[in-house]
Amino acid sequence: MGVDGMSKSQVSNLAKSLDGMVEAFRSRPLDGGPYSYLWLDALTQKVREGGRIVNVAVVIASAVNANGNREILGTDVVTTEDGAGWLAFLRSLVARGLSGVQLVISDAHEGLKGAIEATLPGATWQRCRAHAARNLLTKVPKAQQGMFATLVRTIFEQPDATQVWAQHARVVEQLEPRFPEATAMLVDMAPDLLAFSGFPKEHWRQIWSNNPQERLNKEIRRRTDVVGIFPNRGAVIRLVGAVLAEQHDEWAVARRYMSVESLAKARLRIIEGDGEEVAQAELEAVV
Repeated sequence: MGVDGMSKSQVSNLAKSLDGMVEAFRSRPLDGGPYSYLWLDALTQKVREGGRIVNVAVVIASAVNANGNREILGTDVVTTEDGAGWLAFLRSLVARGLSGVQLVISDAHEGLKGAIEATLPGATWQRCRAHAARNLLTKVPKAQQGMFATLVRTIFEQPDATQVWAQHARVVEQLEPRFPEATAMLVDMAPDLLAFSGFPKEHWRQIWSNNPQERLNKEIRRRTDVVGIFPNRGAVIRLVGAVLAEQHDEWAVARRYMSVESLAKARLRIIEGDGEEVAQAELEAVV
């Protein structure tokens, strides 16, 4: 850029300017709801603290807003990815205006499910199918993993919710004699693994795994790997927050991730108990 060098004061002033922008982004009101679908994930970064190098967890939330666009809701750095860390993070999102969440998609992080139940009453949890499949394969001999994974994938290739559950039962019946331990896991995780089937079919590919968030994490790691070890937590927030703010702006002008009409169908799940006329009125209002 034609700059031969920069003084410490210039670097400090630039950092302060960036800190203000990132903080404004992280603390902005969440007024684009209802946010029907919420993706949560965390990635580990190395930070110098107290003369040691420690691992911290960067927690990130993204969602689809009422207009059908993806939106970065927030990020924070917590000491460990446990229930207390997730609880504090989700409470901060709710305080800023997070509402209308019907489905939360994430990996099976320790304590995360309890934090979701405590802060987002009425929301369903979708266990990421990709991570669930990897967990299942740990109980299957390596030579049989290909066949096992192929059969499990057929569960997600069905045309409707009824067939999804029916195929799950068939797969369990077929695999149980040879892989009882893995099959027992598949049965236990069914309510969370197949939660997507209760939502509009056109959303299934986006909501049955945490892949959208994983792609975002890949972009973050591309930037943070250059740093390696951060001098403090503030530096992590500065870089990751700037990357997320940039991505948020790109999503705001990109093609809608989901149509408004399909999101309106998803909203009917919340109000269907109020009667058909009210549900139809809600659908027409959103569309």
